[in-house]
Amino acid sequence: YKAYDEAFAAHWKAETGETVTIQQSHGGSGKQARAVIDGLPADVVTLGLQGDIDAIVDKAKSINPDWRTRLPNNASPYTSTVVILVRKGNPKGIHDFGDLTKDGVQVITSNPKTSGGGRWAYLAAWAWANGQFGGDEAQIKQYIGKLYAHVPVLDTGARGSTVTFAEKGLGDVLLAWENEAYLALDEFGADKFEIVIPPQSILAEPPVAVVDANVDAKGTRKVAEAYLSWLYSKEGQTIIAKHHYRPAKPELVPPEDLAKQPAIKLISIDDPQFGGWKKAQPYHFGDGGIFDQIYKPAQ
Repeated sequence: YKAYDEAFAAHWKAETGETVTIQQSHGGSGKQARAVIDGLPADVVTLGLQGDIDAIVDKAKSINPDWRTRLPNNASPYTSTVVILVRKGNPKGIHDFGDLTKDGVQVITSNPKTSGGGRWAYLAAWAWANGQFGGDEAQIKQYIGKLYAHVPVLDTGARGSTVTFAEKGLGDVLLAWENEAYLALDEFGADKFEIVIPPQSILAEPPVAVVDANVDAKGTRKVAEAYLSWLYSKEGQTIIAKHHYRPAKPELVPPEDLAKQPAIKLISIDDPQFGGWKKAQPYHFGDGGIFDQIYKPAQ
């Protein structure tokens, strides 16, 4: 968003003559949603999960319930997926989700109860197991329990997990947003890590929305709506692709900026095995849900 903010500010100035200042607050998606519910006066939210925006709708009533229909692609200007980051040379021979539960493999991922990225990683692993075990839930749960038994530390956010793996040197494998994995190569050294693209993963659709109550109170609706709409422009989509997100409108983006995004079978949250966020969220991540049933913190 840093690159996008600069480009948008220049575009807005050229179009309207107005100077716009954009302030950012970053953190785990659920935590950010709670901050807005608790009164953080955000004009727009760009979060990791549809459920986090729905929580603002339900609890604070500061976003109108029709937010998903206001922008293309269910208000997701980009998609992403979960990939596997390993140490250079892939010493543990990790190629797919099934390899994560091998003896001696330590997996770094974030807590699916607090982290959007953590939730997508859990769902990607579940979808793999669902295919592997023909939908047999007892076997899927056993695999998921085993997977999290291989996690030595569960950070609250995806960024924290990247730091644990790349900076602190913990673990053999990081389950990461695709863009975070490329960022880790840029930031911590492509000579230290490599990215494993599994044959199948999850279709993550991070959504964006205007916080209606805040923009109306501040008189910033016009610029806030333009800020989100411009994400779907040629310039916006190209910036998105350059930063390793998958653009909602790839046809607008120069092919060389799409070259690093290999084709991969992606399972949506609306797939029958999950039944959409409204069902999956309480079932998997609610209090007493499947994650609570299978997770025993490392001793």
